[in-house]
Amino acid sequence: MDKWITFDCYGTLVDWRTGMGNSLEIVAPGRGADMLSLHRKIEGEIEMQEAYRPYREVLAESVRRMARSLQLPLGPGDEEILAATLPFWPVYPDTNEALLELKRAGWKLAILSNVDRDLITGTLRHFSCLIDLVVTAQDVRSYKPADAHARRFLELTGVSSDRWLYAAVNLQYDLRPGRALGANCVWINREREPMPDDPDILFGESAGMSGLPGIAAQFEMSRSVSQAGERK
Repeated sequence: MDKWITFDCYGTLVDWRTGMGNSLEIVAPGRGADMLSLHRKIEGEIEMQEAYRPYREVLAESVRRMARSLQLPLGPGDEEILAATLPFWPVYPDTNEALLELKRAGWKLAILSNVDRDLITGTLRHFSCLIDLVVTAQDVRSYKPADAHARRFLELTGVSSDRWLYAAVNLQYDLRPGRALGANCVWINREREPMPDDPDILFGESAGMSGLPGIAAQFEMSRSVSQAGERK
């Protein structure tokens, strides 16, 4: 049976903060950082409190609300800046080498992302290896932290818990829901946050993607030891 690692994309593999910040500077020179500081809260409110709408629309509404909160004027079409630039946001420097190493070790790779499929298609071109499966919000008509992405992944792969790692930067949106469905979670702690109050949800932690192949190898070793013990 295949072994799988699921990832969040923007924040874990892709440097969304740099990409979004630079994009917002285009429409609000000198205020991009201020808008960025509001983004997570505003986008989360749109995704969770309203009926499903395509992520392209979520991004546009987020820009409108961020600008309104800061009393910033927007020109015609400025609200489309994030959707227009998202496919060009940079991957983190440690992403591609880690993905290649995982591929060489026989892992299949999946992305579970809160975006539209056409947007992530542009992002996939920046990865140096094939992503075997992508599940988007558009596919399941739902946004994380709801678990529809992970459930669709399980339906499509049939993977068992002992062959599933979930690597992501966000505990609330990815790792806690994934753990509830049986994933073995690896926290890509890029922002150097303190350990959560529920550290038992984690199989491992790494400050970036470069540590993930080693953690994946440890996971396989622990599985082999467990299986050997069961055979005795």
